[in-house]
Amino acid sequence: MRPDHPSRIDPQDTAQLAAHPVSARRVAALFRPHATAIALVLALIVGSSLVGLATPFLTKRAIDDALVNQDLRLLLLLVGAMIAVTVVTNVLGVLQTWLSTSVGQRVMHGLRTSVFAHLQRQPLAFFTRTRGGEVQSRLTNDISSMQSVVTSAATSVAANVTTAVGSIVAMVALSWQLSLFSLLVLPPCILLTRKVARMRRVITAERQRTMAGLHSQIEESLSVSGAMLGKTLGATGYLTERFTVSSLALLGLEVRSQLAGRWLMATMTIAVGIIPALLYLAAGLPIGQQVTIGTLVAFIALQSGLFRPLMGVLNVGVQVVSSMALFSRIFEFLDLPVPIDDPAHPVTIDPTGSGHLELDEISYRYPGAKQDAVHHLSLDIQPEEHLALVGESGAGKSTVAALLARLHDVDSGAIRIDGVDLRDLRLRDVAALVGVVSQETYLLHDTIAENLRYARPEATDAQIEQAARDAQVHDLITSLPDGYDTVVGARGYRFSGGEKQRLALARTLLRDPRVLVLDEATSALDNETERAVQAALETVSRGRTTVTIAHRLSTIRDADQIVVLDGGRIVEQGTHEELVSRGGRYASLAAREPVAAAPAG
Repeated sequence: MRPDHPSRIDPQDTAQLAAHPVSARRVAALFRPHATAIALVLALIVGSSLVGLATPFLTKRAIDDALVNQDLRLLLLLVGAMIAVTVVTNVLGVLQTWLSTSVGQRVMHGLRTSVFAHLQRQPLAFFTRTRGGEVQSRLTNDISSMQSVVTSAATSVAANVTTAVGSIVAMVALSWQLSLFSLLVLPPCILLTRKVARMRRVITAERQRTMAGLHSQIEESLSVSGAMLGKTLGATGYLTERFTVSSLALLGLEVRSQLAGRWLMATMTIAVGIIPALLYLAAGLPIGQQVTIGTLVAFIALQSGLFRPLMGVLNVGVQVVSSMALFSRIFEFLDLPVPIDDPAHPVTIDPTGSGHLELDEISYRYPGAKQDAVHHLSLDIQPEEHLALVGESGAGKSTVAALLARLHDVDSGAIRIDGVDLRDLRLRDVAALVGVVSQETYLLHDTIAENLRYARPEATDAQIEQAARDAQVHDLITSLPDGYDTVVGARGYRFSGGEKQRLALARTLLRDPRVLVLDEATSALDNETERAVQAALETVSRGRTTVTIAHRLSTIRDADQIVVLDGGRIVEQGTHEELVSRGGRYASLAAREPVAAAPAG
């Protein structure tokens, strides 16, 4: 048994299986396409184990017959056979490792890609309630652990069972007396070893929890945002002290873990060393008077090789539960429902469409909410028209933007583009029709070109450059030493807010959407930067149906329609001049913003 091998079922594994049971049939289905390779792996394991059992019998013949009788010819044959056994078992072991690893990697590849693709189809609510680290852990750590299960645990179970059973049969065949003696001595040694292993398991679990906490502190404190927060709050000293405490705790646990592991190895070594010594004693007692020297040496060789596989057989239950718990965690993600998916019979996009947008009595309520975020909302936005949505925080503006991009599905009513309900289109077609630029821009840690190409992988360099020109960011890019090959840095921190917004806008434009949704795209910018971004927005909005979620009224005074929302309902609708002259809700909002009465820029 390996020092880090568990010898008691982890309560967390039991809880995981209770919460999300996994059938053996479902796990077996993953391996069914590789049945032939798996059968060959098992055959190689059994064959290698059985061939290896020949060595003690060859040893017995070499001592009792060849050496005693000075039979050089027989000795050469036996030595040759021993070498052949060694070569064959090792060659079979290499083949078995190659096959089992290949099968395991193929299965894990299929699972990894299936989980990744399935999570891509999850609604935003899943990502808001699930920690990013949890998703990453299941995709990487859990599946990597499952690979170990497939290529190590599963094959070791087969090898251990074959070796243990074969060794016991061979020991009985050599000497039933010594076998009986071993049965009396072996159990206490195994029990002692398992007790020490359980002690180490507890210490290791505590060490892993402390290590996880230490990793969290590193991630939180040494990320760009964390470092900025620590410096601005003057908390660097406190963070260092907290990290020091955690590191000291880990220091103590590491020492205890290593010591416990050393005790485990020492216990196993003592057990393995005591039993042969006692067997020599037994051979000298009346119970072993009929045992030859060759039989004794062969028997001790078999018995010494029995301890580890026997421990492995005893831990089969733990390995099975641990393995099933890992599959349970992966299947738990795969079993998540997909509330927003492609229709069974999708409608094909009309290439001649103009971008006519209709919101027909739409309503939507967030899960767990007591009232609708949007309630029976109807709007008709003509092609190339500019609609602005304004209102207090929580009025439903961003919800409408999310519904237009089909990040949520309406509970009632319908949203149509050129007469087609969004729910009748493939999700990728909706993304091609509706481009969204939000307040929070997200840039990948990659080059500018690759960040833009993310929206359209097949885009040419010329198309990328044209999108950047339309977003009025081309000149900025070409002024950089590496131009479009400039790496933007973590979350785009090397660029200002306005520059990131224009890069995000260029990325959206690369898809050439018919409908452009601007979700408070300039609300976090200063006035000068806002004017630059606004100029870019005015350029790219031409020829498109545009919906602007406005925070600053100065950005939407020229909109064709301005709709004031309150509680998800329309309370006012008209142009800027019309709404100001009415002296209603919009006029009240405009009065709070002096710049609303003057053109931006």
